Amino acid sequence: MQHFVTTLLIVVIALISSAAPTLSQTSQTKAERKAIEVKAKVRKLGLGERVRVSLTLYNDTSYKGYVKEANEDDFVVVDKLGTSQTIRYNDVKSIGGRNLSTGAKIGIGVAIGVGAVFGILALLFASLND
Repeated sequence: MQHFVTTLLIVVIALISSAAPTLSQTSQTKAERKAIEVKAKVRKLGLGERVRVSLTLYNDTSYKGYVKEANEDDFVVVDKLGTSQTIRYNDVKSIGGRNLSTGAKIGIGVAIGVGAVFGILALLFASLND
């Protein structure tokens, strides 16, 4: 019986020690994937004052501003006061932003123009009826 318990204990220790590196590799891979997603999001949004971002770090610090530059391991966010903050991709818990495409900007401009034309026509017709 004592031999069985010893053998069982050795097997359990061997299983736990072989699973431990796998568990840490899984969490590291997940963190790496998240950093790659954040980096892709920053690249998709682009750089410059017209591109607004809002992000939260894992330590619950939040930043709002625009992305001034994007490097291999980090990027720089500038807030409305002009303060720059370098942020590592793997420190970001969530990121959101907006950058209208050229097509969307043209569409908005056309919609405003059409609305203005209809507004002017409505005023003209109203003044003719008087």
